[in-house]
Amino acid sequence: MTGRRPAARAEAAAQGVPGGGGSVALAERVVRWQRRHGRHGLPWQGTRDPYRVWLSEVMLQQTQVSTVLDYYPRFLARFPTVQALAAAPLDDVLALWSGLGYYSRARYLHQCAQQVVGLHGGAFPGSSQTLATLPGIGRSTAAAVAAFCFGERAAILDGNVKRVLTRVLGFSGDLALAAEEKRLWAAAEGMLPARAVDVYTQGLMDLGATVCLARNPGCVRCPLAADCVARRAGTPERYPVKTRKLKRGRREHALLWLQHRGRWWLVQRPPRGVWAGLWTLPEFASKDALAQAAAGWAGQGRWLPVIEHALTHFDWTLHPLAWEWPARSKALPDLPDLPAGRWAAPEDALALGLPAPVRRLLEAAAGAAAG
Repeated sequence: MTGRRPAARAEAAAQGVPGGGGSVALAERVVRWQRRHGRHGLPWQGTRDPYRVWLSEVMLQQTQVSTVLDYYPRFLARFPTVQALAAAPLDDVLALWSGLGYYSRARYLHQCAQQVVGLHGGAFPGSSQTLATLPGIGRSTAAAVAAFCFGERAAILDGNVKRVLTRVLGFSGDLALAAEEKRLWAAAEGMLPARAVDVYTQGLMDLGATVCLARNPGCVRCPLAADCVARRAGTPERYPVKTRKLKRGRREHALLWLQHRGRWWLVQRPPRGVWAGLWTLPEFASKDALAQAAAGWAGQGRWLPVIEHALTHFDWTLHPLAWEWPARSKALPDLPDLPAGRWAAPEDALALGLPAPVRRLLEAAAGAAAG
C-alpha cells in the first residue's frame, strides 16, 4: 500500500506514472455509471459490426449526435455494407454526405472502404494498430472500433474523453504540444480496466457528451466527482489546456448561378482544398470580377442575398448572382471567363455532392419552382 488517495494516484498517472488501484476504482465507477445512466438507444450501439461502428465514429467527428442521427440511417440504407460503399462512385458518397461538413471525411471513408475490400478481403482488421493504417482512421477511431467490436484494451482520446480525463486527473499539460498529448495517452492507457473495456469506453464518451460539458459541467451527476482534481479546485472549465489557437481568416467571393432552359451550370471543385471534389456554382474573385465577366452577356442578372458561411479556419462571405440566359438561345456562346463544367437539371444537380450553402440556395429555388 502506498497510502496515496485515489485522486493522488490519478494525478500521478497524469504525470506518466501508473495509477494503480485508484485508476481501477475510477474505471469501475465509469462502467457502473454507463450501465445505469449512459446512452443505450443510439442506432450504432448494440452491434459489433465494425462497418457500422466505424461509420458512426467517422460521422461523429466534429459533428453533433443529433445531426448524425439523421444522416446515419440514410447512409446505411444506400450503402449497407463496406462492399457497397467501396463499389459506389465518389460522387454518390459525397452527395449523401452533403451538409454534414468536413468533406475530407467522406473521401477518406470511400478510400478506406476500398482498402478494406481490396487489401483485407472485405473484413476490417481486428487490431487497433492495423486499423490505424487505413485512410482516415486515426489512433482514437481505431481504438474505438477495436474496443467495441473486438474487445481490445485500447484507449481512446476524442474531444469528450480528453475533457473528462484532463479534469479528473488535473492534467495541466498543454495538448498543443505533442509530448503532452503523448503523456495523456499514457495516462489513458494506464486507466483501462481489465474487463468491459467497451462499456468503459462508451462511458467516458457519454460522460463527456452529457455530463462533463465544456461549459456548465454537471458535476453533481458525475460518478468521478469525488476524485476530480478540477472539480475540487473549482476550475473545470480550465481543462483541457490547449494554448495554440487557430487564427480565423475571412474570405469574400462571388458565385455565378447561370440558368438556361431550366438547367444550371455547375463546376467541380479541385481534389484538394475547400469543398474538394464537390459540385458547386462557378466562383469569382469578387463581385466586380463577376460583373466584369458578365458585361455584354445576353439575358439579365440579379444579385441575391449575401451568404455568410463559417468553416473551420475562416468565415466566408459569398455573393450569388443569378443570371438567366435567354431561352431562345439553343446554347451558350463561348464564354472565356466561365469555368469548365456541365449543365444539370435541378433534380440531377441536387443528387450531386453540393456544399451546404449552395444546396440550400438551389433547394429553395427548386422548391419555389415546384410550388
